[in-house]
Amino acid sequence: MLKNWTNIFIYHIKNNKFFTALNVLGLSIGIAGLIFSILYWNEEHSYDQWNPEKDRIYLVLNDLGGGNVWAVNSAISGPMLKSATSDLKDYCYFNTDYTKETVQYNGKIQVVDKIFSAQSNFFSFFPFEFVKGSGKSALHDRNSIALSEQTASRLFKNENPMGKQIRYAEKYFVVRGIYRLKEKSSVMPSAVTTIIEEDLKKNKESWGFNYGLMLKLKSQNDTTAVINKLNEIYVENNYKKQAKEEGITYEAYLKQYGEPTKALFLPFSGSRLVPGNFPFPEGNTNVQFLRILMGLSILILLLSIVNYINLATANAVKRAKEVGVRKIVGATKPQIIAQFVFETTLITLFSLLLALVIVELSLPFYNSLLNKNIILKGSQFYVQLIFIFIIVILVSGVLPAIYVSNFEPLKVLKGNFSRSKNGIWLRNGMLVLQFAIATFFIIGSFIVYQQVHYMANKDLGFKGAQVMDISFKPKKGKKQFERYKTIRQELLKIKGVEVVSAGVFSFGTNVNSWSGMHYKDNKEVITQQMAIDFGIFDVLGIKVIKGRDLSIEFASDTLSNVLLNETAAKTLMEKDPVNKEIVWGGRKLKVVGIVKDFNYFGLENRIAPMIFLHITSFEWMQKDLRNISVKIAPQNMTETIAALDKFWRTKVDAEYPFEYNFVDKNFARTYKDYQNQSKLFSLLNGIVILIAIFGLFALASFSMERRLREIAIRKTLGADTNVLLQDLSKQYVIFCVIGFAIGIIPAYILLQKWLEDFAFRIDIPVLPFIVALVLLLFLTLTIVLAKAYQVTKIDVLKYLKYE
Repeated sequence: MLKNWTNIFIYHIKNNKFFTALNVLGLSIGIAGLIFSILYWNEEHSYDQWNPEKDRIYLVLNDLGGGNVWAVNSAISGPMLKSATSDLKDYCYFNTDYTKETVQYNGKIQVVDKIFSAQSNFFSFFPFEFVKGSGKSALHDRNSIALSEQTASRLFKNENPMGKQIRYAEKYFVVRGIYRLKEKSSVMPSAVTTIIEEDLKKNKESWGFNYGLMLKLKSQNDTTAVINKLNEIYVENNYKKQAKEEGITYEAYLKQYGEPTKALFLPFSGSRLVPGNFPFPEGNTNVQFLRILMGLSILILLLSIVNYINLATANAVKRAKEVGVRKIVGATKPQIIAQFVFETTLITLFSLLLALVIVELSLPFYNSLLNKNIILKGSQFYVQLIFIFIIVILVSGVLPAIYVSNFEPLKVLKGNFSRSKNGIWLRNGMLVLQFAIATFFIIGSFIVYQQVHYMANKDLGFKGAQVMDISFKPKKGKKQFERYKTIRQELLKIKGVEVVSAGVFSFGTNVNSWSGMHYKDNKEVITQQMAIDFGIFDVLGIKVIKGRDLSIEFASDTLSNVLLNETAAKTLMEKDPVNKEIVWGGRKLKVVGIVKDFNYFGLENRIAPMIFLHITSFEWMQKDLRNISVKIAPQNMTETIAALDKFWRTKVDAEYPFEYNFVDKNFARTYKDYQNQSKLFSLLNGIVILIAIFGLFALASFSMERRLREIAIRKTLGADTNVLLQDLSKQYVIFCVIGFAIGIIPAYILLQKWLEDFAFRIDIPVLPFIVALVLLLFLTLTIVLAKAYQVTKIDVLKYLKYE
């Protein structure tokens, strides 16, 4: 039986090569799109799943009110919580960012990225596989360091690293362990140290939020009790204490400063997939984009299946006599269904194999768009692949098979079947669905492109072209700001250097620090602190719109005078905020100017309240100076950069390479992901239009071939070619308009929701909807009229000689 079915299948393939190719290609493109999305989905969901402790670990976040949720904590809360509750098994502080630094061994210097600092029990929270040493002893003292297998190979080649001394951060560390990074993790460090312990010791009495904090509970059911205990610690040991120091009641303190910080627990398992603040340096995923991509891929596969069903049901009419004869000779309905499902299985198998080839060849391009390193492997993926295979067969095979099995032998063998309307409504309905999906993609790709174009061209409030942001590493035993002042004088002597300044921030990065600002009885405002040197606004082209800039001419500008941006100034609720006194950092400061708002983070974020202080205003700010801003002349930029490089390597830091970014390009990286999303959406749009064209062409061909006898009769009676063309194409124009009308509704709703994620966004214009309609009508008329014109040139005698 299978041999007979296979022979029939091969016979029909030979007689319908073109339509078979369209079927296989359309299905393979749809399956390939879904495979890409599944690989990305699996990649993002695989993070930390290997960790046996994942269900008992929680990350501590802090809700400061007003939508401010921080992923950092004070050095006090962990030890206090440990002694206050028996439900907590352990805690671990860590720095939320990696460090990039030079590591020396045996006279050779290597720049190592992703150096991580955490407490000595870090490997009990992240139990990586150790190839040398163990997680328990790898960080047993302050001078210990653990290296990843790859880093150890770079530094030591074929030597045994254990017990060897390396120099990092101007200290010597002993290698106590080598671990292997096999699975995806929220922390994937090249090296791990306990340098953070020194910071924790210095800040053991400070409630400043600076560190990431993990908790390991004895039971998952203990979360509520531990959160309540942590909130109690905040109130009793911080807020009530501050109220007492100010000589006011706790209730009066709350009235003046607002509600106390409340702890939030983020379950470690799946935390990377939760939008918002994320303390680990690998960052969290764009969950919305992940879901959108998966939804669009399913939509494209649905379009491919609709296309296949259209072609299959249309082609089935040509096989009506075959089905009629098989029924006459005794074939049952289940047998006919099984035969056609078998044929669909073979088509789907070919399509799946071709899809895998497409995926393998396209993966480098796909990875570059998503900035990933996805590969085609994994037992979970192959199970999913089998599931896709079965679903496609059931959806695309069973429906046409049932349709074919319902053919009535008497009508078929009399020759009346070709005139029946069986299946026409189904095919036309699916054609309308294709037009609706194509409408959604065309409009979507236009709007995504326009939003990204808007982001790329929006006035950001600063000018970063020709401004170099140079990495400035601290030196042990030397004051960072004093070093900077000396370097600044030398930099200004280099030809092509126009202005030199500095700020404790870096555009296009997440480098930031926040603190509360108070004014009179107003509610506390969380402000982003921007420590600056004189002249930074001249370097970056940022405007002071009221009052004056900080100046070297005023001694108080280095101590107690500050500037606010427009957003922060509005919170004072004063008509003229200049010369008003605020309280910030526990000190009274005077506002001497208002800075025009500018974007520091990406355009998906609102501009935060900012306060600008001179770096010397607070001693602790100076050690955080890690960047120097240099504006260079547009002429001879290559020579200027080469001179800066030479100066830096010979006079500033011979060990660390000269690293810089142009500020505008650095900021552009904040919307690089959206640019890639736009490219990906445009690619999907092209695929959808291609599949829709396949379906339209095949269905138009089939429909017109069924009407060849009618066309021959009308031509004999004198019908004009133009009249025939109009009559043959008008139904497709109607289907196109109906599909467009259906597609614009979900397109508008979903794209409006996507745009809500951006603080700065476009309004949805009318143009993409007009373009979508015109493009669909153009494609429809081009395909249909081309086929219709071909049909009107038939030989009339060929179809009427037996009438």
